[in-house]
Amino acid sequence: MATKKQSDYLASLLSGGDDAPAAPLSAAPVEVKSAPQEEETQASVAAPSPAPPAAPNPSPTHRAGLSLLGRDNALARVASGEVRQVTQLQLDPARVRIWAGNARVQEKLSEANCRDLIDSILAEGGQKVPAVVRHISGDPDHDYELIAGTRRHFAIRWLRANSYPDMRLLAQVADLDDEAAFRLADIENRARRDISDIERARNYADAVERHYGGKAARMAERLNLSKGWLSKMLKAAAIPDDVLAAFASWHDLPLGQAYKLASAMDTLPRARAIRLEAAAIVAGNTVRVTDGAEPLGCAAVLSRLLAARPDEGAAPAPDYSAEYIGKSERPILSVKSVTRQGVTLFLPMASGADEQELMEAFMMALHELNQKGVVVR
Repeated sequence: MATKKQSDYLASLLSGGDDAPAAPLSAAPVEVKSAPQEEETQASVAAPSPAPPAAPNPSPTHRAGLSLLGRDNALARVASGEVRQVTQLQLDPARVRIWAGNARVQEKLSEANCRDLIDSILAEGGQKVPAVVRHISGDPDHDYELIAGTRRHFAIRWLRANSYPDMRLLAQVADLDDEAAFRLADIENRARRDISDIERARNYADAVERHYGGKAARMAERLNLSKGWLSKMLKAAAIPDDVLAAFASWHDLPLGQAYKLASAMDTLPRARAIRLEAAAIVAGNTVRVTDGAEPLGCAAVLSRLLAARPDEGAAPAPDYSAEYIGKSERPILSVKSVTRQGVTLFLPMASGADEQELMEAFMMALHELNQKGVVVR
């Protein structure tokens, strides 16, 4: 469960503010209206007021006057900010795409790891906690983008495909830019144990460039995080996929050990040795699983990876260089050197290449460097 402070922060984001917490959404009275393709719920959140004194039943004419007066009063309270309208929709999950900034790796969701949520939705007769979405345009296949609630989205989709075609995704619509969407998703996911430290670390590494101009201190301030803790997360995000493949599950690798492993790969010779050892572990685990045994546990894998050292008797690897020729048949990009400090690239001023061609050459250079054990992140 998220703390009270986290709940207030999340409610504040949904209400459009950065600092002042909003009233709990669950306390709102709800009026349901149906539409042809989606059901819309308008929830009003208001401060409690004292109960009115009992009055005799009004006449029909008097009742109509009271109804109009009540509507005027309600509109006035909304306009004054005393009451806030919250829109909730019952959506077809197929029309809702997952926001790319979400921390959770969608390919890792399955019936097995969402079974508890699926059973809960069935037991309660439907989804009770709404996901958070925002409107999108220009996508003929989707009407909304899901910011928070990917397991709920998966569970409803699974149920619709497995004997419950009428199940719909309960979602709250929010007006959020990308940075606010990231903060909202982060505050919801931070208390969830089913998102691995590696998933969260990679999400932070992407967000620091995408939303904070590469400035980790700014990101830490906006998310109210320790700078030291965030630094460890960003370091752990640099562990390449082929090394992580040595672990049976990303959830097995906690942040502290991931940071230690990432730090061990700071030098090129050591990084190559660790990647070779990871490949050997993957091959060994394949044989073990085929024979009906369990793959190596996290502690054993980590011990082998951290013990990996370059072969002292081997000749030192030569300095790598490469040249990429463009459509003009002239060099457009060159890798001049690879050292422990970094990779030196050279872009000729008069190569005749456009931005697209340069980007393709750059991505090719990164791929070839990666193949040789040089990981640039």
